[in-house]
Amino acid sequence: MAAALLGLVVGCLVALAVRRDDVRVVQAPPPGTGDLPAGVPELLAVLGGPAVVLDVSDVVVRASPAAHAVGLVRRDSITDPDVLAAVRAVRADGEVREVDVDLRAADVGGARRALSVRVAPLGLLHVVVLGSDRTEARRLEAVRRDFVVNVGHELKTPVGAMSVLAEAMADAADDPEAVRRFSARMAVEARRLAVLVHDVVELSRLQDGEPLAAAVRVDVDTVVAEAVDRCSTTAGSRGIGLEIGPDTGAQVIGDAELLTTAIRNLVDNAIRYSDTGTRVAVGVRVDEAADVVEVSVTDQGIGIGPADRERIFERFYRVDPARSRMTGGTGLGLSIVKHVVAGHGGEVQLWSQEGQGSTFTLRVPQAPPRQPVRAGADAADSEQEEYSG
Repeated sequence: MAAALLGLVVGCLVALAVRRDDVRVVQAPPPGTGDLPAGVPELLAVLGGPAVVLDVSDVVVRASPAAHAVGLVRRDSITDPDVLAAVRAVRADGEVREVDVDLRAADVGGARRALSVRVAPLGLLHVVVLGSDRTEARRLEAVRRDFVVNVGHELKTPVGAMSVLAEAMADAADDPEAVRRFSARMAVEARRLAVLVHDVVELSRLQDGEPLAAAVRVDVDTVVAEAVDRCSTTAGSRGIGLEIGPDTGAQVIGDAELLTTAIRNLVDNAIRYSDTGTRVAVGVRVDEAADVVEVSVTDQGIGIGPADRERIFERFYRVDPARSRMTGGTGLGLSIVKHVVAGHGGEVQLWSQEGQGSTFTLRVPQAPPRQPVRAGADAADSEQEEYSG
């Protein structure tokens, strides 16, 4: 009897032990960060882009700061349904998948971000999601596409006009006065075409971000005088006075020709949008506190409204399209100015009031003081030392 009772107790204990093991297996928590393959946490930590690891329950067990910043992860979950669907498909068949998504950034009022996402299995229990932010690439692609469309549209105007004028000249071959009139008009369109092609080539070169080919110490007063001189004929023909402030001796490090082009574009733009009898003033000032040189171009023209100020530096954007076309403007001048100044490490500021005029100010870092020339140094050494800062 005692033996039977002992056997029954032992049997119950064995059964309870087995049941406890079963319960422990069923109730095991989902894999966490401690279950990641060796080296994965360290690898994810150094990835610059969005990176997420999910467990078998689609719970995020590791996410990079970038994944939170772009809005791919919120709390412990993937926010985008397409990415989550890709995660589950990868877990089902083990095949790597790619998906493109648009996400709202995590910050308040955040802009939408374009993400290229790659989803792949990570060991037996996890899935990794790696994102590449394509927002800037898509923006540049759209800019280039719009640029090509705009160039084509702008080229059609002078090319079409020249074609019509050529036909008119052929029909008026027996009328010398008409031929002279049409040929003069063709010359105007040809110049407009030449200016447009030049500006397009110049802007394309600046957009490529090429380093300054001739970065030397540049005398700003000389650059301003040259830019104003190039515009003097146009200003005189329209009855607009040009004024230059006193010399300052200011110097910057950069490309003299590009800086001359930028200032000339500003002066030329001021002339186009000013009325006869007004003045355009160009001044140079050194802001010692900020260690920058400022070149300001002020006109008494039509001014720029608040809505136009937001877009004034866009390619082919014109405040007054009819006036710009009448005066031969390409709509690229201010965009070129912006890129030239950015290439010199500076910025462009704008003040304007409708009906009162505008002031564009270029701010470029001031050149460092000249280094003393060593006694006995040759000219090449002196030149190198002069521009080394």
